[in-house]
Amino acid sequence: MEIFLGLIIPFIGTTLGAAMVFVMRKNMPSWVEKLLMGFAAGVMIAASVWSLLIPSMEMGAAAGTLEWVPATVGFLSGMAFLLLLDSITPHLHLETDEPEGPRSNLKKTTMMVLAITLHNIPEGMAVGVILAGALGGSAGLTIAGAFALSIGIAIQNFPEGAIVSMPLATAGRSKWKAFWLGTLSGAVEPVAGLITILLTSAVIEIMPYLLSFAAGAMMYVVVEELIPESQNGYHSNIGTVGAGIGFALMMVLDVVLG
Repeated sequence: MEIFLGLIIPFIGTTLGAAMVFVMRKNMPSWVEKLLMGFAAGVMIAASVWSLLIPSMEMGAAAGTLEWVPATVGFLSGMAFLLLLDSITPHLHLETDEPEGPRSNLKKTTMMVLAITLHNIPEGMAVGVILAGALGGSAGLTIAGAFALSIGIAIQNFPEGAIVSMPLATAGRSKWKAFWLGTLSGAVEPVAGLITILLTSAVIEIMPYLLSFAAGAMMYVVVEELIPESQNGYHSNIGTVGAGIGFALMMVLDVVLG
């Protein structure tokens, strides 16, 4: 039951955000979008540090290795993994008309959903690896900490769901189709989390590396996508404020619930 709840909570956040297409008549104002992008970046940075990298170093030290080795190796490997996915998957970011990745004949809406899907993979991995560690009895990892991360990611997934679905509706898609596409972008999270749990259960000895791997994957998304999109054009200071709020909220959740 803990696994199911931990994996489904972030997906519920995306679904509720996508449902905003039925409530809001117009597209989201630019300053709100930047605030929410910054907020998502802050949540992911805090989660990477407090929920993943610090436990990775603590577990490395407890295992008798240099504490920074698994954290560094895993972190850089996670960034390299997302760089590879980013390079081989055709996708389109929200603020541009220029697709990234290999050339394809996919529609713009499909590539935009793929961009958010790529974004969500490391979040699912992060929840999965902490759940696996907590259930396996790894020191410093608890079910409460896993739920804190799930709740934090769900909060930042809410605006992401809206940011995907609402532009699709204003571009001519039906509200229901926009809703399902927004929801679909978050479906990869529980899948990635479950796969991570299954893999981690077989290699629990390398848990410190897996924690930092998830942190590196999340930080790639922050630096490659969220920060540039929150700082592009007008209202960049609002994006910065959102990042501060998101970081503080995730830090508090991790300390109080973890």
